[in-house]
Amino acid sequence: MVTHIKTTIDIAATILEAAKEKARREGRTLKQVVEEALRACLEVGAPRRRPFRLRDAAFGGKGVQAPIQEGKWEQIRGLTYPR
Repeated sequence: MVTHIKTTIDIAATILEAAKEKARREGRTLKQVVEEALRACLEVGAPRRRPFRLRDAAFGGKGVQAPIQEGKWEQIRGLTYPR
């Protein structure tokens, strides 16, 4: 048994206008177009995205080396931007 429930939703005006136009072109009701779109969406489901993975940008260095000591920003800046 199919029951129908009235509800109110907010959607973008452009999407509503496109749905109304599709319904008019196809000689169908807006309700039919919206229900069809929802069914298609629910059947297929949301596209599965792979989890984000940050690519390894290491370049094969040997890490912090002498004469740089970690935590000494002035020293690092001085070696990076010599005057």
